[in-house]
Amino acid sequence: MQKYESEITIVGGGPVGLAAACALADCGLKVLLVDAGKRTGKHNELEVNVEKPKFDPRVSALTVSTRNLLKRFGAWDEIERTRLCPYEHMTVWDGDGTGAINFSADELHEPALGYIVENRVLSAALAQQVVARSAITVLEDCAVERVIKGDHDLVSLSLSNGASVDTALLIGADGTHSIIRKESGFSIREWEYGQEAVITTVKTEYPHEFTAWQRFMNSGPLAFLPLCLPGLDDENQCYCSIVWSCVTEKAEGIKVLDDKEFKKALGSAFEFRLGEIQEVDKRFSFSLWQRHATDYVQDGTALIGDAAHTIHPLAGQGVNLGFGDVEALSGVISAAVNKGEDYRSRKVLSRYQRYRKSQNLGMMLAMESFKRLFGSEELTVMWLRNTGLNLMNSLPLGKEQLMRKAMGI
Repeated sequence: MQKYESEITIVGGGPVGLAAACALADCGLKVLLVDAGKRTGKHNELEVNVEKPKFDPRVSALTVSTRNLLKRFGAWDEIERTRLCPYEHMTVWDGDGTGAINFSADELHEPALGYIVENRVLSAALAQQVVARSAITVLEDCAVERVIKGDHDLVSLSLSNGASVDTALLIGADGTHSIIRKESGFSIREWEYGQEAVITTVKTEYPHEFTAWQRFMNSGPLAFLPLCLPGLDDENQCYCSIVWSCVTEKAEGIKVLDDKEFKKALGSAFEFRLGEIQEVDKRFSFSLWQRHATDYVQDGTALIGDAAHTIHPLAGQGVNLGFGDVEALSGVISAAVNKGEDYRSRKVLSRYQRYRKSQNLGMMLAMESFKRLFGSEELTVMWLRNTGLNLMNSLPLGKEQLMRKAMGI
């Protein structure tokens, strides 16, 4: 049976886990990355013909702050070279009223409000940076089965391939159903929203105008996120990734529609802002939950990304929160190493928790408030939210502060 020893072991090869591996390797530490899949470093997404209009159904709306972090790792250049879509405008409106708010990058003197990036492109670019760092060892196609507090303050892992790992610090980046969180005994608060998100890629009659569109309805929000194909002029950029969140009963009805019926229902729900829906790809769906770990850290263990928290996708902030965790945790560990402190101690790791927990809870509270506000059918609440949207739209300073916070700048 093979045994590995590591200063830091990260479990989870998604974008957040890959970013954490890069950040901690850059701190001068030896990192072992354990992934249950076969994805890390084996993508050919950066080499394929990117002009083919076959998009990943899962996309991320990356903030300017996240872009800056990815630039630091060297991943952003590959993302730009492959495929992304900056969005320069955002339009949000109340589908059951008259309230609306519009944002523009020009108002902030920024080139973009954010960037829509396909998840497989994001993962591929980060994986390329992982394999380029000699301080990172990658174990793929093996899952963690047990977590045991070992001797000499080490954490021990038993893997599905029969191997074992002894590590000074264990980082759980293994997603919503984190085995690290469960095996390490972290408690969690969670509840189901009673909604599902239906996602797919569509082609619209009119160009998306590099705008992120979102309509709020009582049944849930509908987002159209712009996608770009290299080589096309702006008038022919008509592909969008859609995230249609709605109450479970309605989602069940949507999922059984054939392509023709779905295009008609989607166009109507979007008020045909971009004309008819001309093409639609295969649909996928997932239930929406909110989860939050009571603590993010123990001695020798930390949680990041969806292993620590998941939120409603209505503002597309989930993965950005995870990248914020990476930046904060790596900063804390780097500072501790430079001072000669025990970076695996709860005393040190709690600095990460104190900062990120308040940030994440603030975003989670905001998303929950938005969901409840726009889910209400009470006339007084509807009047207040529409009045509030229109008032905010008329206050340039308030809009600027709101957008800068959302962009992480």
